[in-house]
Amino acid sequence: MYGSNSINMQANYMSQQHQIPKIDPKADNVELREQTDAFESVILKMLMDNAMKDEKNLFSDQNDPGDKIYKSMYRDELAKASAGGFGFSQMLYDFLSEKA
Repeated sequence: MYGSNSINMQANYMSQQHQIPKIDPKADNVELREQTDAFESVILKMLMDNAMKDEKNLFSDQNDPGDKIYKSMYRDELAKASAGGFGFSQMLYDFLSEKA
């Protein structure tokens, strides 16, 4: 089980590495859906970053920083395109729309 220090360290790391979108529960339905999709996109990006961190380089055997940037950009766009389809966004949207 994670201790409170571990959870705080993970939250600090997440906020430094990924810009966590703000969610306004009083936003209209369209804005709320966009915000929850953006939040899901960040979650998916973090999952993909962790899953693919030990992946080999695409273009060479050398440790090329350009390769890391390319793969990070690819995962970012893949996460944005996939957002809204994994259920996190829908659960958060349902919860927040009931509260408003």
